[in-house]
Amino acid sequence: MDDPTTQARPAGTCEVLAWAFYDFANSGYTTVVLTTIYSAFFVAVVAADLDTANPGTATLLWTLGIAAANLIVLVSSPVIGAMADVRASKKRYLLYSSVACVLGTAGLALAGPGEAPLALTILIISYIAFSLGESLIAAFLPEIASSENMGRISGYGWGLGYFGGLLTLGCCLGYINHATAQEQGAEQYVPVTLLLTAVIFAVTAAPTFVWLRERARPRAEASQSYVRAAFAQVADTLRHAARLPDLFRFLLCIIFFQAGVSTVVVVAAIYAQEVMGFSSQRLIVLIMVVNFTAALGAVVFGFVQDRLGSVPSLAGALLLWIVAILVAMRGDSEALLWLAGNLIGLAMGATQAGGRALVGQLTPAQHNGEMFGLWGLANRAAAIVGPISYGIITRIGGGDHQLSMLSTLAFFLVGLALLLGVREARGRSAALAYTARSTGGNGAH
Repeated sequence: MDDPTTQARPAGTCEVLAWAFYDFANSGYTTVVLTTIYSAFFVAVVAADLDTANPGTATLLWTLGIAAANLIVLVSSPVIGAMADVRASKKRYLLYSSVACVLGTAGLALAGPGEAPLALTILIISYIAFSLGESLIAAFLPEIASSENMGRISGYGWGLGYFGGLLTLGCCLGYINHATAQEQGAEQYVPVTLLLTAVIFAVTAAPTFVWLRERARPRAEASQSYVRAAFAQVADTLRHAARLPDLFRFLLCIIFFQAGVSTVVVVAAIYAQEVMGFSSQRLIVLIMVVNFTAALGAVVFGFVQDRLGSVPSLAGALLLWIVAILVAMRGDSEALLWLAGNLIGLAMGATQAGGRALVGQLTPAQHNGEMFGLWGLANRAAAIVGPISYGIITRIGGGDHQLSMLSTLAFFLVGLALLLGVREARGRSAALAYTARSTGGNGAH
């Protein structure tokens, strides 16, 4: 069997940037498909006929589609991560998922008014591919960063990612302004914005596949089934969860606070459109500004995290989320919505960068793909529970979106309570001990 240890040569600036550029590339999918243009288009145009008789149905259907995709990713992500570890194939799997997401994003342009089943099918495929890619790129983080600079590098990635979202939104806004000047409606210009998003994703992801190195080496014996080895590795990790109590407590914490984050991501445009009456152009401008504040939050938080520690910094970010949701619930004016949006931007950048970095610090060496697969599992579980809760409450409440915000607030409160029980130093020691046992005393994190 090949040596399972990763290659020792550290990552240079070019490789770190290549890694971070994937966040830049895939952020266009998040901002255009999930958060702004397409989510609002689905509710207002694609599934509008469903809302005529039963208000709130289109929103519920959107959240159910997201939940279905996340359920599939929840089951598959840890195993695919473990297979990537066993075969040392994170980069290859990342390429496959990226191609599928790009094609799926372009494919959404095919679904018009009244074609909700087709739209949901393509959405689910593209979202599965996006989510798997998100976990796979995160699994490279412990290989290119040390525990001393992991927060900063994770923050650089998220920060650059938000600028990728800004680029994509800016291109889409330019086209929408041109299209509306030509008296085109959303049915004409939204499909073009999806094609723009797919092209930008494909082009800007290229540096990742050119310069990012696969440091891991294959670990399975030639006669062993890779899938069987992957399942065995995941099962072994779950059996020994008691050896990594802080990591698994934090993964539970992630399920709750990410339920809140996921809800905001997939319903933000719907809320702004349905509650505040925002047009497509105003909505894009709002999200562009929010992306800028999120980039600022991710980068600044990375430095704060490395200086003060991940747990205190994340606790501050969750408190900021709670304040932002309370402001949004009271948002009876456009000014308050802008305030809530920018608070959400700062908090989102901080929690996303910080959560990924803390998982990296608590992960045993040589289990990066697997543990970040579990991180992906936690995020996917959150993305099922959060949006569905919002959608069900909206449907029961007859389209009352502000009432639905209560469930989002509750998720952040529970997540904060769980986070306060995580001990960062103890978790790092447990990861080192786990590595030593699994490598016969010769491993190092």
